[in-house]
Amino acid sequence: MKITAGLGSVDDYLPYVEAGADEFFCGYVPYEWMKNGGLTYPLNRREVLYYNVQIGSESEMEILAALVRKKKKIVTVALNGLFYAPHQYPIIEALIKRLFHMGFSSFIVGDMALLVFLKKNLTVPAEIHVSGEMSESNHIMIDEMRSLGAKRIIFHRKVTPQEMKSCIDYQKMKYPKQPLEYEAFALNELCHFTGAFCSSLHCDELAPACRLPYRLIKTEQADILNYKRQPDQENAGEDFVLGQSGCGLCALWQLRAAGITHIKLVSRGNYTADTIEDIRQLKNALNILEQSTCEKDYKKQMKSRLFANDCSHNCYYITEN
Repeated sequence: MKITAGLGSVDDYLPYVEAGADEFFCGYVPYEWMKNGGLTYPLNRREVLYYNVQIGSESEMEILAALVRKKKKIVTVALNGLFYAPHQYPIIEALIKRLFHMGFSSFIVGDMALLVFLKKNLTVPAEIHVSGEMSESNHIMIDEMRSLGAKRIIFHRKVTPQEMKSCIDYQKMKYPKQPLEYEAFALNELCHFTGAFCSSLHCDELAPACRLPYRLIKTEQADILNYKRQPDQENAGEDFVLGQSGCGLCALWQLRAAGITHIKLVSRGNYTADTIEDIRQLKNALNILEQSTCEKDYKKQMKSRLFANDCSHNCYYITEN
């Protein structure tokens, strides 16, 4: 399995390559998009321009393309908004063509209507990766995406390894000579919502719905307005914890057995140092996976070597201990 890491800045490409990432995904919002809708119609699922989640300009994309040619570690451009206005589809098509000729050959799509539009109109041989934001969950849906030109399926966060295996096994049986690539989430940004049905903004300025602070209390209904929330000191002063916001390392054995080819490290907007450490530890986990003789042995070795005290217990996938 290969590591796919989120890239929020051109400056991070080389450090992430050196840390062990195999490929990347990034966001880019061109000027013409801002003139025709801006962040009211987000081009990708990071609805913000003010910090390192988007590549900042076309000149930076050209620099990034040159780095890709040198290091041979591809960068896929995310165009995974949930929906767009009709007049915006030709703008996206033109953007894909321009980026393709610049050196970017693969694009993440999260809108079924855009997938249909590109199938009918796109004239360059770009690879289409279906975003988890499209909420693919069974072989019938994957069949439809395959017919529309998808080359990789990114399973959304709520699909279990067993369900992934069922979908992949069916595709292998039905299309033995036309294999697809399959990607699953492995680290960071676990969400209790399904992305395809989430219209929350994902930026520092406005907290996503899944990040709004809340606390369960026992009180009479009449007293609820008098409740004063105490400052949250739970995570104050803690050091870096691998997979603190979401971890799927225990499931790597099952993901590999299911047929997953790529594992996603969600890292756009994270601190560079933290992402470098995430990549290194994810690479270590894959090395342990290759050396292990069984799932139980893998989990034991991985936990003892990657977690000094205890893991985050914020699990992407429920597996037996």
